Amino acid sequence: MTSPSSARAGVPRPAWTPWRTVFAFGLVSLAADMVYEGMRAMAGPFLGSLGASALTVGIVTGAGEAVALVLRLVTGPWADRGRRHWRLTVVGYAMTAVCVPLLAVTPFLGSAGLAVAATLIVLERTGKAVRSPAKSALLAGMATSTGRGKGFAVHKALDQVGAFSGPLLLAGIAALTGLLWPGFAVLAIPGALAMLLLAQLRRRAPIATRAEPEQDEPGDRPVRSAWAEVRAAAVGADLPRAFHLFSLAAALTTAGLMTFGVMSYRFVEAGLVAAAAVPLVYALAMAVEAVAALATGGLFDRWGGRVLLVVPVLVATVPLCVFTDRLGPVLAGVVVWGAAVGVQDSTVKAYVADLVPAGRRATAYGVFAAVQGIGALAGGVLAGALVDGHVRLLAVVIGALQLAAAVLLWRTTRRG
Repeated sequence: MTSPSSARAGVPRPAWTPWRTVFAFGLVSLAADMVYEGMRAMAGPFLGSLGASALTVGIVTGAGEAVALVLRLVTGPWADRGRRHWRLTVVGYAMTAVCVPLLAVTPFLGSAGLAVAATLIVLERTGKAVRSPAKSALLAGMATSTGRGKGFAVHKALDQVGAFSGPLLLAGIAALTGLLWPGFAVLAIPGALAMLLLAQLRRRAPIATRAEPEQDEPGDRPVRSAWAEVRAAAVGADLPRAFHLFSLAAALTTAGLMTFGVMSYRFVEAGLVAAAAVPLVYALAMAVEAVAALATGGLFDRWGGRVLLVVPVLVATVPLCVFTDRLGPVLAGVVVWGAAVGVQDSTVKAYVADLVPAGRRATAYGVFAAVQGIGALAGGVLAGALVDGHVRLLAVVIGALQLAAAVLLWRTTRRG
């Protein structure tokens, strides 16, 4: 006779509700953000401690962000074509959980330390590229019944708790030890926790990528050769024109939105903030990100894409503040930077989901991120080259880019 406990063991556990699933996904991101945002908070000063120049910091951090975005051009279609959303999400998070703690060994590698650290940073960003389109497609499906703006905003707010606490953890360890590398080793703990939470979520989440009936039926799409399908996916040829205009606008705002590595490198070099206190400044930006994501997420569900017109204004304001010689304006600029990043990483993604068919979302997120990646690389090189001695020219160039972005956003969102 089968015992009640063994009978229960053979019955699948019920799927979580949409809000519980969104919240659980946010907890995964919370733990993972402690890892990689802790790393990003210290990337500039840490690379500098290994012998990197301002230009090198700009190239490494810019290239890392570019890889995190451009590679999604491949991983997005891959997730859609083979329904590999969960598999790619797990692999991508695992790369972050491994690469960041390994940074702790780079100060002991002598002349090879800088090269190894740069490689690990880029590999961690590669993990971001592997998981992000699939993860965003999963989240868009999970948030269908919660309100997509609210769903993305709540998820973003939760991962910003990790983005806030990770840098604080590194700051505390740096203050206690007087060293930067021990903090990276400790980040192995939240990395492992993220993987455990993700495994539980995978068992209990609804099949988010099949939650909506609006996906194309096989007969609705023209028959193409395999190579033609690959080429079309690579450029998003079958995605709406409004999506491509929006992607270009986002690339321009991304180009102007300098990496925190470049900003922190300069205010540490200028003597405005001690290297050990940099994570505290970054934590401030992450807290602002969370508030901005929640605020604009709710407004997006009510007003649509027009709320995104605030992004170019915020981005253009940042260099006017962060490159001064006084701490007050610098901190104000970091706050504005955090607000801009919060909207870019949450509400912008919600709008992408509204612009494309459900069955093409991972592909669209990949194409969108690839275009952003071009902007990130150009912005990283631009900021790294001009931040020493040419900050006025840098501010003018960023302002011009944001004017163009505002025009494109207006044309895109006017239909809504």
